[in-house]
Amino acid sequence: MKLYKLVKPWMIAGTLAIFVSACATTQEEYIEEDGAPVDDQSTSTAIVDDGSSGADATGLDDGDTVEEIIIADDSTMTALDRLEKTDGPLSSRIIYFELDSAKLTSESIEILEVHGNFIAGNGEVAVRLEGHADERGSREYNIALGDRRAQSVRRVLLFQGASVDQVETVSYGEEQPAVTDQTEEAWSLNRRVELIYTVN
Repeated sequence: MKLYKLVKPWMIAGTLAIFVSACATTQEEYIEEDGAPVDDQSTSTAIVDDGSSGADATGLDDGDTVEEIIIADDSTMTALDRLEKTDGPLSSRIIYFELDSAKLTSESIEILEVHGNFIAGNGEVAVRLEGHADERGSREYNIALGDRRAQSVRRVLLFQGASVDQVETVSYGEEQPAVTDQTEEAWSLNRRVELIYTVN
């Protein structure tokens, strides 16, 4: 019984010593290098505000901030404004084809996906797809080839959500060449579909 009475005060003293030690350790974590204590609120401020701007704290640099502003401006632009931009993704409006082919390249499909999403999101926009061919082959064959090319482009636009009423196709065959030279380079520029937009 006497042993129990002696142990009890020592247990209480030991527990108290451990508690005080733990508190001292916790307190040391909240003391800056100059010895001045800081509270929880200023600690979190110090973590965020390390002498850099708020953009840097989020991992964005000045270029990203500018990009955000540009994106915000695009969302407030009208469809006509977006079409008149010469450096945006909608500025590519000619799709080129290989010789005697109406098959789209993966690069062309990426361009058309942007156009299809734009058309689908703007009901006042319509597009005419003008199919063309180079001068080799008969007139009738080139008219049919220009039409097949325009139909290939049309399918992608419709798949992206454009409505049938917004997309029209026409084939000019070899009748409206972009370049009149009779070279391989000129012929490659004439094998094309042009996207001609109108906004109602």
